[in-house]
Amino acid sequence: MIEQFQEKFNQQFKQPTAIQEAVAKPLAEDKSIIGIAPTGSGKTLAFTLPLLPKIMPGAGTQLLVLAPSQELAIQTTRVMREWANIIGVKVLALTGGANLRRQVMKLRKHPDVVVGTPGRVLHMLDNRHLKLGHLQTMVIDEADDLLRDDTLAVVEDIERATPLSAQLAFFSATKSPVFKQLSVMFGRDILTLDVTDSDHTRGTVRHGYIDARTNAQKTAVLRRLTSIKDFRGLVFFNSTRTLHYAASRLRHEHMAIGTLGGRQKQTQREKAMRMFRKRQIKLLLTTDVAARGIDIPKLPAVINFDLPTETNTYIHRVGRTGRQGEPGLVINLGDDHDIRDLKKILAPTDYHLEHLYIDNDQITDQKPQKGQKSVSVRRQNSRQLQQEQWSDSTNVEKTVHHTLGKPTKRKKKPHKKNRKNKGIRLKHRRKSGM
Repeated sequence: MIEQFQEKFNQQFKQPTAIQEAVAKPLAEDKSIIGIAPTGSGKTLAFTLPLLPKIMPGAGTQLLVLAPSQELAIQTTRVMREWANIIGVKVLALTGGANLRRQVMKLRKHPDVVVGTPGRVLHMLDNRHLKLGHLQTMVIDEADDLLRDDTLAVVEDIERATPLSAQLAFFSATKSPVFKQLSVMFGRDILTLDVTDSDHTRGTVRHGYIDARTNAQKTAVLRRLTSIKDFRGLVFFNSTRTLHYAASRLRHEHMAIGTLGGRQKQTQREKAMRMFRKRQIKLLLTTDVAARGIDIPKLPAVINFDLPTETNTYIHRVGRTGRQGEPGLVINLGDDHDIRDLKKILAPTDYHLEHLYIDNDQITDQKPQKGQKSVSVRRQNSRQLQQEQWSDSTNVEKTVHHTLGKPTKRKKKPHKKNRKNKGIRLKHRRKSGM
């Protein structure tokens, strides 16, 4: 680590993490690597600190970082820019949803580092707004997600636009079968560095579940969780349709929530993230794509509104809490059948699920006694009773007023005779002798 970085690093951290120590020398020596480490172990700094000093400011784009989501790309840009400013290196974010013309104008200033989503980066390459002729290193963050399905083809197209001598660095929190084929796919010798077993950055995370069968019941659980003091949670959904359903129900009840998902503008997504980090909202509703790799310091809880169907998905979701030694909580919502399927998925892991309840505005593993209800439920029942009493009293007043009040007699409207052609009719009568 260069001297300028070392001073700043010592002010913020006690010591490097396992992944930061493992990849520092290989990256500095231009070796292509695969870095595997748990979520929250400092992978962004792991490639930022050794790669930035290799850049010559003003010599074109020399470092490209690909991220699976807008949020992660913006987060990575913010972290890298903080360190790049020390040595005069320019960092630019290229993400979908942002103003395209503005990004093109910024590319004309030849940024040294580009952080972007694959779709927008490939668009800039195809239109010759982005040139990678001087690229030294390409980093693929959250590689297990980017190197599959249609995104893999996009990453390969981007890699073809880079020099053959460019260094490749893949980072992930979980292993993927595709990692064994990377050397053949990209024509390079790639070193694998897995520090999963030696990493100790994870805090104590409690995993549990709360009974909830329908979406309406799950939404009611979210409502009750917001009544807990200092509670904040990142809520995961499998589909945007269910996300919007829960969001509309909670907003209708004036709950402080935000959403990440669907066709949102980048400014809207940034605002939701900013408000959640500043504790201005209690729940942030999101899908897996939107929340991939995002870092929220001291996040108390992760809530699986829809249960994941894959082990890796569960690992990435729960990795948002318990970061950097902080404690965390994971709450899974579902019925007996759902939890049984989830336990089968988690069988290869060390995660143990316990039955949780909400009682007296607290999360506990003790089942409330029969006849006792939590404070939030009693308050809700009390509100309903007050509304019913108010409705009944209103109906009684209307009934009494109707039965005892003096009915007013309606005045009969005078019968209007037809006076049209009255003179002619009288004349006709006189002639006929009537």
